[in-house]
Amino acid sequence: MKNNTPEIIYDKDGNPHEIVDFNNDYIASKLGFWLFLFTELMLFGAMFLVFAFFFYRFSADFVTASAGLSILLGGANTLILLVSTYFMGMSLINLKNRGIEECKKKIYITLILAFLFLLIKLVEWSIEINHGIYPDSEILNAKEHGVILFFGLYFTMTGFHGIHIIAGIFLMFWVLRNIKKGKINPENHIALENVALYWDLVHLVWVFLFPLFYIIGIGG
Repeated sequence: MKNNTPEIIYDKDGNPHEIVDFNNDYIASKLGFWLFLFTELMLFGAMFLVFAFFFYRFSADFVTASAGLSILLGGANTLILLVSTYFMGMSLINLKNRGIEECKKKIYITLILAFLFLLIKLVEWSIEINHGIYPDSEILNAKEHGVILFFGLYFTMTGFHGIHIIAGIFLMFWVLRNIKKGKINPENHIALENVALYWDLVHLVWVFLFPLFYIIGIGG
């Protein structure tokens, strides 16, 4: 016998809502996304542990290699991500307050900053590649073992981070498309909330990458 009793969920304020389908389950959506973020933290956490292990063994080489990076470009990208995180967070606040146009403007600003981050990183990588510093290059392979390990980790970890920036850009375009269609609105904002949370992770990871790769070489 089919049970026609409606299923009820409770939002974060304790208000009951009937489930139309499982896509509007706020708690499940939030929990699922936190689990995804946990896997991302494990991925980058493993890389940070590898970095720490080799930094302990080849400290002098890591400091020497780090001194060759542009702290100006790395610092500019740090500032860009900090500002972009502010605008992404404000877009969510605007949407919750029914400021849909303001929300879209903030997301577009975040997109511009994300593209600017990638442009600066591309310029930085181009400078290093033009100097013959890239994985398995003859110039890099002729250097000390610790320097080779440093740049191997540098290109791997900043590359993975760059992929996450690109993924964030696609997610923001997807959010804008769904705001236009009305699927993301002041009453149903979990998708934008999760994308904003993802962008916080992207920013947080860079906050750790910046000192590891750029600051340890100061004075080296």
